[in-house]
Amino acid sequence: MSTARRWLLVTGASRGIGRAIALKLAQDGYGIIAHCRSAPERLAPLCAEIAAVGSEARALAFDIADRAAVAAALESELIAHGPPYGVICNAGLAQDGTFAGMSGEAWDTVLTANLDGFYNVLQPLMLPMIRQRRGGRVVVLSSVAGQIGNRGQVNYSAAKAGLIGAAKALALELASRGITVNCVAPGLIETDMIAAAPREDLLKLIPAGRIGRAEEVAALVSYLCSDAAAYVTRQVIGINGGLC
Repeated sequence: MSTARRWLLVTGASRGIGRAIALKLAQDGYGIIAHCRSAPERLAPLCAEIAAVGSEARALAFDIADRAAVAAALESELIAHGPPYGVICNAGLAQDGTFAGMSGEAWDTVLTANLDGFYNVLQPLMLPMIRQRRGGRVVVLSSVAGQIGNRGQVNYSAAKAGLIGAAKALALELASRGITVNCVAPGLIETDMIAAAPREDLLKLIPAGRIGRAEEVAALVSYLCSDAAAYVTRQVIGINGGLC
């Protein structure tokens, strides 16, 4: 790994908010380890765009819910390139439905991907990041659903609320090492996740009167990864147009 460039792992970078984050951080000068669940060739266009803005990228594929697969992929990454400067935990999923009719599988799938994924990705990287004595950044993508709950998303709300608690606790453990840990909690953002939702009904909920853009979330993550944010840790920052 180049000593002149800081590298950040961005999970779920193939589309939506994760893709916007990866591009913004590349524009900031970071090298990007772009992650997707499978088929790393899907990341080729993103890696090309990152190269076009003068940065570097490499692709990494694993299912964040598969602990053994994550550990193997990250071990290979560490051996080949050393620890990253930081991690943006963006990958996750939702399976919506009323709680009364929710299957155990829908509950387990969402909790495992979103909450266990936090452990699976970050735990193998913590000691290597600490030992490099360069400080670092961890940014965890939670959700407004984890702050105020959301009808039809009991499983998703539980997972995203759990991420807030986990990130706050981890921030305490890492603060003396110069590694900051913060949560970004987006509201309704223009992504595939809300593509089929009734737009007019959504807009009535948002004081700002519009849906947010992935690039706006990316700008916030960019700040939290910067040297200017070295004194910002253990925070949950909403980006939701006043939704909560």
